[in-house]
Amino acid sequence: MALKSTIYKAQLQIADMDRQVYADHSLTLALHPSETEERLLVRLLAFALQVPADDHRGALQFARGLSDADEPDLWQHDLSGQLVHWIEVGQPDERRLTKACGRAEQVTVYTYGHAVPVWWSGIENKLHRLSRLNIWQIPHDQSQALAALAQRSMQWQVSVQDAQVWVSADSGTVTLTPQALKGGDL
Repeated sequence: MALKSTIYKAQLQIADMDRQVYADHSLTLALHPSETEERLLVRLLAFALQVPADDHRGALQFARGLSDADEPDLWQHDLSGQLVHWIEVGQPDERRLTKACGRAEQVTVYTYGHAVPVWWSGIENKLHRLSRLNIWQIPHDQSQALAALAQRSMQWQVSVQDAQVWVSADSGTVTLTPQALKGGDL
């Protein structure tokens, strides 16, 4: 018998002064049996940092990610079905990123964990030609602190200013400083 996903509910209040995005979102997330709470919350953070200000080009949605090799963790399609934004969490390989850059207008990766320097040193030189690709590292101690905020029902206030991110929840506040490994602005 297969293990079932664990359901998490999140209420997000986003105030992103850098992108002029101010919004509230009610989200339901499924924690895949092979996924950690740290990865789940980095996915939630990626949503908060990438959600568009409006849905003129489609809404940002959670995709199947771990459950389907042909889908990212999050994606945005415009109203014609064109893939606008492909978002990965973790340490995808070069082939997956090349394929994503061929399909989407923009590809963003949020990587985390203590093994990021090893992954990055092995893949960095292979990604020069992928101009649509942005890669952000969440420092290990910060992703661990984010994981400590995990609850089955969460209320987050996410504030972004000058490339610093503050996540406030009932169980505490975490300050994050995502580091650009490839690409630019948050």
